[in-house]
Formats: sequence, structure tokens, C-alpha cells
Amino acid sequence: MENIVRFDTIAQYNAFNNNETLHPLVSVVDLSKATPRKNSRMSYGFYTVFLKDIKCGDLRYGCNYYDYEEGTLVFVAPGQVIGIENNGEYYQPQGHALIFHSDLIHGTALGRHINDYTFFSYDVFEALHLSEAERKIILDCFSKIQFELTHSIDKHSKTLIVANIELFLNYCVRFYDRQFITRETVHKGVVERFETLINEYFQSDKPQTIGLPSVSYCAEQLNLSSNYFGDLIKKDTGKSAQEYIHLKLMDIAKEKIFDTRKSVSEIAYELGFKYPQHFSRSFKQHVGISPNEYRSLN
Repeated sequence: MENIVRFDTIAQYNAFNNNETLHPLVSVVDLSKATPRKNSRMSYGFYTVFLKDIKCGDLRYGCNYYDYEEGTLVFVAPGQVIGIENNGEYYQPQGHALIFHSDLIHGTALGRHINDYTFFSYDVFEALHLSEAERKIILDCFSKIQFELTHSIDKHSKTLIVANIELFLNYCVRFYDRQFITRETVHKGVVERFETLINEYFQSDKPQTIGLPSVSYCAEQLNLSSNYFGDLIKKDTGKSAQEYIHLKLMDIAKEKIFDTRKSVSEIAYELGFKYPQHFSRSFKQHVGISPNEYRSLN
């Protein structure tokens, strides 16, 4: 059975790393204060962002594609498990971690939009790799949050802490946009491979056995997380991955409809639709006319 170390509260994680708990719902953790420890798998009951150094033992996999050597940010949503199995070796944690509980942001603008920060669902190897200038900005954000935590609590404390977390996350959105461009060699060909994947999918019997291809299926085939894959396709094509799949599906449907040896219903089943009427409705929404009307144009 897999041994997982679980942290449900901010105080638990602070104690694990020899840091003082200044607020029950948020902390900026100095990982260098922790005692040397063995690798392990860990589960967090709160939002966690690691600012890691390259050679940090617990997150060293996926480091083959670093763009910069100044550090990296890894995002972990509540309930996720991260780390590597215990191999008997000890390592000294380095870097910092920003941790905040969902209770901190309930009722705030950040709480309402936290799901927009899709990088919390990225895989570790899809981490955000920072330049030195970007790293300084991130450390400045952490410093502002830490200042509020050490400042006497007043009516402004929560507002300022949450605002600085939101500022930090918005910088991360900007830096990820930069990374989608600068990591072109790593991402090179994703759209092309996506196109090939869709073509091969519809040339096989998978539509009849599996159904219409999903974003998660395509991401898995391309060894990417669904959110990272979706964001990458959106940045590259201007369309969501789902829209891209649907457009490709309709292009293939147009070709098939001109084969008058098959009925529209047969074509619908071939494409993976469970019900022909769903195919006809989708086709008309996209093309503007029904499949039969489109066929009559031939």
C-alpha cells in the first residue's frame, strides 16, 4: 500500500518544516528551515505553490526541459498528491512554499475565480520555469504576503493578503503565457500531433467503440495534463481544444456526407455519435444547414 504523508491544516505543514504558524489559513514557508528528510509522497488539503531550486530532491523528475536555471514554480490543488517514492536517500529541502486554505478566499473575488487558474491542475513536468527577473517578482510577492502575516492583524489584513495572492497568481498567468512561447522546442509539434491523432482516430474503429474523442483522451495520448494541453492549444490556435476537435469532426463529416452510399444515420454512428439527431443538430449549428441539405449541394 502506498505510504502518503497527509497535511490537512496550515499548522501541520508549518510544523513539519520547522516554521512558525502566523495565520491559520495562510503561510509563506521557508523550506530551508526543515530538517533533512527522505523522499515521500505528500497530499495537501490546501492550495500549495512551491518555488523550488533545480536540485531539490522531492521534485527533481521532469527537470530535463528546464528553460532557466533560477528556479521553478509547481502548483498543487487541494487533494493532489505530489512527490516521489522513498528511495532511502536524505535531502535538504530548499526554496519556499506559499500555502493557503480555501477558507481564506471564500467570499472573495479570488475565491470566485480560483478555478480560472488552471495551472493548479498541471502535472509536475508542466511546471512554470522562471527567469531571474521573474523569480525576483515572485519573491517580492511572497515578501509582501509575509509582511502582512507578521504585521499586527487589523481589518485590512485579509484583504491585503488575498489581494497579494491574486497578484502573484496573475503574474503566473503572464509568465505561463511567456513559457508557451519560449518553450517552443518542447511544445513543438503539439498541434500537428493533435491533428494527426484526430485524423487517425476517425480512420479507426474507435469512434464506434469509444465514442467522440474527448479533450482528456487527446491530452493523455500526447502525455500532457488536460488543462495544460487545453491552454497550450488555446494559446497556439485561438480555439479551445474542444472547439478544435469539433471543427475537425465537422470537416470529416462534410467529406463523409458526399458518400451517398451511406445514410446520414450511418455516418453519424461512424463518427461516434450515439444518436443521429445529435449529429444533425451539431452539423446544422456549425455549417448552417442540415446534413441532407449539404449533401444535396453535391
